[in-house]
Amino acid sequence: MVNASKPLKIAIIGGGWAGMAAAVQLHQQGHALHIWEASRTWGGRARALALQGPQGQTWTVDNGQHILIGAYQRCLQVMQTVGVSETHALLRLPLDLRYADGLGLQLPNLPPPWDAVLGIARAQGWSWREKLALLYQAHQWQRSQFECADSATVADLCRALPARLIQDFVDPLCISALNLPTSQASGRIFLQVLQDGLFSGQGGSNLLIPRTDLSRLFPATAATWLQQQGAQLHLGERVQQLAALPTQGWQVRGAETHDFDAVVLATSSADAARLVFSTHLPSQWREAGQSWAACAQALPHTAIATVYAATALRRKDGHVLPAPMVALRSQPAAPAQFAFDKTQLGGPAGLIALVISASEGDRQTLQDQVLAQAQQQLQLPDLQALKTVIDKRATFACTPLVQRPQPSIAPGLWACGDYVQGPYPATLEGAVRSGLQIAQAVG
Repeated sequence: MVNASKPLKIAIIGGGWAGMAAAVQLHQQGHALHIWEASRTWGGRARALALQGPQGQTWTVDNGQHILIGAYQRCLQVMQTVGVSETHALLRLPLDLRYADGLGLQLPNLPPPWDAVLGIARAQGWSWREKLALLYQAHQWQRSQFECADSATVADLCRALPARLIQDFVDPLCISALNLPTSQASGRIFLQVLQDGLFSGQGGSNLLIPRTDLSRLFPATAATWLQQQGAQLHLGERVQQLAALPTQGWQVRGAETHDFDAVVLATSSADAARLVFSTHLPSQWREAGQSWAACAQALPHTAIATVYAATALRRKDGHVLPAPMVALRSQPAAPAQFAFDKTQLGGPAGLIALVISASEGDRQTLQDQVLAQAQQQLQLPDLQALKTVIDKRATFACTPLVQRPQPSIAPGLWACGDYVQGPYPATLEGAVRSGLQIAQAVG
């Protein structure tokens, strides 16, 4: 077993949000760290990428648009530790699920439950019968302490709600948090997110929209901070294999070979499974290790697509959209759920990001559908698609009863990531919590 009563030499494989959160905490606990990231950019599936603008200029965007909410306290904690200022890095807004025409829900900046009560009462386009139905359902969820059967879907939880509320409130929340439609998404995980977001305290439901790219928002900034503290970084280097040492500890084989007291796998579930499958484990750990890898490998995944597009049109206030984030009316031939005005977020003028959670179909069809949808719903006839980014394994499918692997694989061998067992779906907060959980377990 690992002896954490003294400083350990620890390898972290993967430089995304989970791995860097684990690294920051483990450093604070006094351990010596080596961190590997196979790509040339810190951040994993939430990282920066280059985009060519309409005049050939180079813009920095993300491999997919992400948002946080005020309840994501672990994310805010690790960002603050490495020197990221929330005020400068994130735009904080009350929860806003309105469409471009102003219909929908916006919460005022009040403590719960008054923010929800007043926001629902003021919602545009909903009848009083619909508003009372949502307030009653929220009260029922609260009375049940946000618990439900493990097998329940979000659709099961919302059968009593009118169709308009499903479309304008439940669907946007579910697809943005769990990346699945209500008919497939886990009701239990949805209620956990709802409880933390809407009932955890004032500001918990606030939207926190990044003003900077996702790499600088935390992982790349954390890498700079860790290097200054003496951590050894291996950016653009892939770990090929692990090996258990004869007595205790692990050997990490990449461009060079290093021995460690413990190893944290902070890669995708597929890469973690590959490394565990290829590791020669001692007989007493072999069955458990192979079972862990099989569970990680079998996780179903869903895709997220982001269409970046540019327009020369502006509103009177100089912005493209009426708010930094606007909901879109989604249907099979118009699949995007949200649009982001990057100009209002410190990005290039005229750039918007159109997000399609649980995306399906080929890239060109998807891009054409989303472009036509945005041109019509946002009244931007000159909108020009610049790039469509599709992450086919963006998140694990957070369905009822989905089997997620546990964090412990073998003595001194751990895994962290948003797919590992935990109370959250595949979100940045879920990834960070997983990394911090491993650091606490190591001690």
